[in-house]
Order: sequence, then C-alpha cells, then structure tokens
Amino acid sequence: MEEKLSQSLSAIDRKKLQQVTERREREQDGLELTYHIDDKPDLFTTTILGFQNVLTAFGGLVAVPLIIAGMAGFGVADTAYMISTALFVSGIVSIIQSKGIGPKGFRIGAGVPTIMGTDFGFVAPANAVINTMGGGIAGYFGGTMLGALLEIGLSYFVKPLMKFFPPVVTGTVIALMGMTLMPVAFDWVGGGAGAADFGSPINLAIATLVFVIIIALNHYGSQRIGPAAVLIGIVVGYLVCIPLGMVDFSQIAAADWFAFPRLFKFGVNFDLRFAIPFVAGYLVTVIETVGVMQTIGEVTQHPLSDEDIANGVRADGFGSFIGPALGSGPVATFSQNAGLIPLTRNASRVVAIAAGVILAGMSFFPKLATIISIMPLPVLGGAGILMFGTVAGAGIKSLSRVKFNNRNLLIVSASISIGLGVTFRPEVVAGLPGILNGLFSSGISAGTIVALVLNLLLKEKAEV
Repeated sequence: MEEKLSQSLSAIDRKKLQQVTERREREQDGLELTYHIDDKPDLFTTTILGFQNVLTAFGGLVAVPLIIAGMAGFGVADTAYMISTALFVSGIVSIIQSKGIGPKGFRIGAGVPTIMGTDFGFVAPANAVINTMGGGIAGYFGGTMLGALLEIGLSYFVKPLMKFFPPVVTGTVIALMGMTLMPVAFDWVGGGAGAADFGSPINLAIATLVFVIIIALNHYGSQRIGPAAVLIGIVVGYLVCIPLGMVDFSQIAAADWFAFPRLFKFGVNFDLRFAIPFVAGYLVTVIETVGVMQTIGEVTQHPLSDEDIANGVRADGFGSFIGPALGSGPVATFSQNAGLIPLTRNASRVVAIAAGVILAGMSFFPKLATIISIMPLPVLGGAGILMFGTVAGAGIKSLSRVKFNNRNLLIVSASISIGLGVTFRPEVVAGLPGILNGLFSSGISAGTIVALVLNLLLKEKAEV
C-alpha cells in the first residue's frame, strides 16, 4: 500500500514538475503573461479587461440576431429584444464555459477564459427552416434546440477522438483559426462588406490609427496599460469617429431603456424536420470548438486534457439549448477573443467571467448596448487584424515544435491550402450535396477535416 501511494505521489510530483518546466520554457520563448489563468487582478483592472473582451466580441454577438430577425420579418421592438437576449445568453454561457460547473462526467465548461456568442454557421439553415420549409421563427427555435441535444451527446465522444489530434494537426488548426478570420478583419477595416464607402481613405486611416495605438501600447506600455491596449485603441478610434460624422446616435434614442428575457416569447415547434438542416452546423461547431479550445490552451499556457475539451463542447451544446428557449439562437465558442490573450498578455479566467457578467448586465439596458453596437467597423478592424494575427502566430509557434518531415509538411500544406481556399472562394463548395456542404462551407472545418484524414492515411516512415 505504502509503495503504491509513494508511486502515486511520485507521479503527481513529476506532473507538477513537468508543468512548471513547460511554463518556464514558454516564458523564455517570450510568451510571458501578465495575468495567468488563476490570477485575480484587482476589481478595476478586471472590469476594464472584461469590457475589452466585450468590445471585441460585440460585432459578432449582434450581427447574427439582426440577420435572423430580418429573416423572420421582425419589427424594431422584437429585433431589439432578440439582440438583448443574445447578449444575456452569451454572458451566462461565457461564465459557465470560463468557470466550469457540475460533477465529473457531467461537467459543463472547460474552465478556461472564453467568450461565447451566436454563430454565423447556423444562418443558412435558419433561412431554410424559417422561409423555405415554412417553419417560421418557432421552427427555427425548435430545430436548433433539438440539434443542441445532438451536440451535447457528441461531447461524450470527443475524448476518444482526441488521439487523432497530434501536434501537427492541432498546430495547423490553430494557425488556420487566425488565417481564416483575416477576411473578416479586412471587411471591418474597409467599413463592412457592401458599404458605399468601403475602403475609403478615412476608413483605412481610422483602422490604421487603432492598429498603431494597440501595437505601441502593447509593446511600450506599462504592466498595467499593456493588457488594456486593445480597449484604449478602440475607445480612441471611436471618439475620433464622432466629429467625423461616422456615429449615428439616433439609434440610441430609438432603443428601449429596459428589456428582460422571457421563456418562449416567440413560440417553439419541436418538429424533427426542422432539426435536420442544423445537423451539419452542429458537427462543424464540434470540430471548431475543439480547435478553439486547443488554441486557448496554447495561448493561456494551460494545456487542456481531453476531458476539458469535451466539457467545452458540452457548454456549447448547453448554450445552444437555452439560447433558443429564451428567444436568441445557438451559441459557439468565439475564436476571435482567443487572440486577445497573447496580444494583451492576460489569461485570467476571472476577466472572462467579468466579461460574461458585463454582457448579461448590458442585456437589461438596450440603450447601453446600442452605444457599442453603433461603433464604426473600421475601429474594430484595426484591432481585429492584430487579434486574429496573434492566433495565427500561436499556431505557427506550435508548429515550430513539430518535426517537418515529408509527411508532416504534406499535412500542413494541404490543410492550410484547402482551408484558406474555401475561405477565399466559398462558392467552390457551394454545390456539394447535403451534409458535405455544411462540413466544407467553413475554412476552419474544411482544413481540420483534411488534416485529420491525412494524419490517418499518411503513415510515418522509418528513420534511415
């Protein structure tokens, strides 16, 4: 008995020593964090950094409910309600994902700093259910809730699948995560795809100003200022846009003062027919969430176990179930906020929890949320370039630890090529039938699938 206990303690000591060694190696590589995952900054710093997370995620949080409300033919009041509910659900699920709740085996949340929000991957099937299939908004909510049960079920199969994600695959997925988001950042820089003034000199100048401020403060700022560089850059850019007439304050006056979520406000229709179009979306979400979790583990210097990643996928499914019930939509892990961690050197989960509290609180005050929602897109674009670039950089650094023999070079090259190709020319795969269209419609999921398949098919050659 004593011998077994000694061996067990020895194993624990070795694991702790390995973790300390890995942390020191990362710090020597120039990746030292100001706030590590278990650190608790003071209340003021936590609030400021939490609000920074909210600002960088806000565009994605409000965009999807706006689109869905338009599909459903909602008026101003119902659209505003849907946006407020999206903020509330995003806040609650961000807290759960960042903290982690529940017993082992049924735990929800990976316990790493994460921001959750509505996902664009469900927009196309939403249109099919609401309009083409005649399910309306009630069919959309019912279909996504049934689909969420599928994702929760799939979370229990993530752990055995993680053996198919060696470093060459995970590094490639992390790099793709940042690279495939670059078109989004440059859409913001230009002023938004389809904007009349897209790419105008003033839009480029605003984005450049924010970009330069963030770089300067991040590199030369003090330990207190550096982590808030993104927030400061965005605030300065926003203020500069006001006298230039780029901010429409009339939208604030039109917003309600208070809004509270209600269960099944728009009704719900649990018809299995309306769940089928969302199956591919949930499969893609599982793949992408695994990639985001691995990315966050890398940039927080807190490697996640297979079980942690499964818990993260389960939080996605849980959020996607309660979101439609309250009048929002399915949620997913936001990859763009992972870029804030290495950029601001802040990996504290307390900060992400604070961001969740801010989001949930803002949902009750639509006027406050509107102030952020009218932020000119070039401001967000200047920050987005750096955020997404740091995610790509984290992937490249992860790949630098992989031995680049012929096999691994083929895996990385093919995966990145196809992932970026689908991102830049999505119409190429638009004609794929059924579930294949859903799986390959995202550059991240397409590249990940290619990496997984090649990792299985290409056998290691014996060293000569």
